[in-house]
Amino acid sequence: MAPPPARVFAELVPAAAPTPTSAPAGRGSPPAPPGREVHVSGSAELSAGPDRARVSLRLGSRKGAAGEARSSVSRRLEYIAQSARQRGVPEENMTVMEDFSRVENTYQVEAEVCIIFSDFGKMQSVCNLLVEKLGTSVTISPPHFYHTPEAVDTLRRQVCVAAVGNTRRKAQEVCRLFGQSLGKPLLIREEETKEWGGHIDSHLSNSPDSLTLQERIQNATAYASCRVFAVFEIKGKENRRNKVL
Repeated sequence: MAPPPARVFAELVPAAAPTPTSAPAGRGSPPAPPGREVHVSGSAELSAGPDRARVSLRLGSRKGAAGEARSSVSRRLEYIAQSARQRGVPEENMTVMEDFSRVENTYQVEAEVCIIFSDFGKMQSVCNLLVEKLGTSVTISPPHFYHTPEAVDTLRRQVCVAAVGNTRRKAQEVCRLFGQSLGKPLLIREEETKEWGGHIDSHLSNSPDSLTLQERIQNATAYASCRVFAVFEIKGKENRRNKVL
């Protein structure tokens, strides 16, 4: 997954400094001189497990009569579709491909069913049922776990927001160390993003069949990191009353 280019998220130009006035008694400290800023960098790293799994099922039949071969495959296809629908899999998440051919003096029908699951518990339930009821007459491939584009975009946004939050907290700690109060942000810039791991729908998994489901999910987990640079205004001495609160 190629990271998006670095970009400026916000840049606020401070207004011209007002004419200094004396603060009324008991109303807090006078404002800080104009131009006082704190420059900080911050980062964050997050991960997200896959949100989809695709399972392929293969079945076939070879008979002397074409109708018998088709009927044998059709009955099993209907049972597979019915089992998935009863467990909440929508029709649009199931794709069926059939191939009809003649082999010597027989007719052969081969079919492949691809089912996309968003609930991995339901996926296990469906696969276990089909193994129990259909046995060796159907071949179920190991699930391919992957991320939808929406899930990847969500991870990118979350890691950026987390990095900005960490940067602001760092700026607050620096200001408090010197008895100052943090003001508004003047600049927030994303400087670097990195993404690694994870699978997309078109990615062909090279994972061995011996892996467990948890190992497959771990292999498909996506990671993202983000580093931002920010400039904040320094407001002046920290109000003791706010500090206590």
